[in-house]
Amino acid sequence: MSASTDRKFLGMLPLPERRHLTDALRTETVGGMLLLLAAVVALIWANTPLSDSYESVREFHFGPAALGLDLSVQHWAADGLLAIFFFVAGVELKRELVAGELRDPRAAALPVVAALCGMAAPALVYALVNVLGDGSLDGWAVPTATDIAFALAVLAVIGTSLPSALRAFLLTLAVVDDLFAILIIAVFFTSDLDFAALGGAVAGLAVFWLLLRKGVRGWYVYVPLALVIWGLMYNSGVHATIAGVAMGLMLRCTTREGEEHSPGEHIEHLVRPLSAGLAVPLFALFSAGVSVSGKSLGDVFTQPVTLGVVLGLVVGKAVGIFGGTWLTARFTKAELNPELNWPDVFAVATLAGIGFTVSLLIGELAFAGDAVLTDEVKAAVLIGSLIAAVLASVLLKLRVRKYNALCAEEDRDDDEDGIPDIYEQDSPEYHLRMAAIHERKAAEHRQRAQLAGASSEEADRPA
Repeated sequence: MSASTDRKFLGMLPLPERRHLTDALRTETVGGMLLLLAAVVALIWANTPLSDSYESVREFHFGPAALGLDLSVQHWAADGLLAIFFFVAGVELKRELVAGELRDPRAAALPVVAALCGMAAPALVYALVNVLGDGSLDGWAVPTATDIAFALAVLAVIGTSLPSALRAFLLTLAVVDDLFAILIIAVFFTSDLDFAALGGAVAGLAVFWLLLRKGVRGWYVYVPLALVIWGLMYNSGVHATIAGVAMGLMLRCTTREGEEHSPGEHIEHLVRPLSAGLAVPLFALFSAGVSVSGKSLGDVFTQPVTLGVVLGLVVGKAVGIFGGTWLTARFTKAELNPELNWPDVFAVATLAGIGFTVSLLIGELAFAGDAVLTDEVKAAVLIGSLIAAVLASVLLKLRVRKYNALCAEEDRDDDEDGIPDIYEQDSPEYHLRMAAIHERKAAEHRQRAQLAGASSEEADRPA
């Protein structure tokens, strides 16, 4: 792999981008494992004699009723804890726009088009199935989202490491997915507006922005203000998670003189473990618990709403992302990294069919008035994500030797200076260090050869 600065599609990432990617995905992978564990616990809890206790806990209400916040545990998880998840998504989106893969429109074109096609195709698949099957079109947005944490957890479980370019492509897809999922939630799932509360939330966001611009520091300032903004946004009728992403987008994600990390990166580093390790798993715990039986599993593949969700995740995502990427590369004449092939893109596109957290949230919003159908849609999300995970695992395992070789080459640091050698091929200092290392090794081997020769002569000498 060359250290050329040419930005081929799925080419080598700049070193700062790669370091940020590694740190972010390490946290998301751990969070993904917790997410899987929470989903399994929820399913077991909801399908054993303890199911009544699951419903009791999930429907337990608490909170200040005078402020309109007497909510169930499930509601707090979906509207409260997921606001933390969307805050991190907002920071990540801002960083991508100003310092990451999306800052250059030409470099951003491929992943953005791929993500858009990866959302449009599942929606079209869902709509087609439900038009032909005389089902409900209300759930068209359910299969449009990718769950990056769940996808990374699958990679960890099957023991496959993707080259950094493929991981970055997957992360960028998820970031753009999150952006459009936020827009879908804001536009299509906003109830009757309370303009007084909305005005208060906007005013709170303006104060938040002003404090950031004035350089005011201290969690004791921002956390109470964020809670007020969240409460006002919730009462306005706009989904409360929008407050999280709005505040995330306001953070500065560029460094100034004397700064090693921007404020956005610093805060993201602090909050991401809370999001991945607590907020999202708890949401999964209280949302993924659906009753599963042979009949309910069969119904998933016979009812148009649930079949549309499954096919949207499994077929729509893979075809949309791969097709959008291939067509964009063809018409823009973008060159694919010669060490990767189009089947690698298709495998990642299939992996992106794992739609869990946001898909479950949208399913709850789309069918809020029908508890039975909501549970059926959740089951469809779980089954569709599972099928996509299995298919992606098979496709990725077929290329695991190639990926391991590429990852080993990316991580090789023979001069032990903390920088992978692949980034130092144009550095004279690197080659001088390597020359000194090889000279020391050569001297050591010459000395060993002399010792071995002396030992051989002594052995051959007559007694």
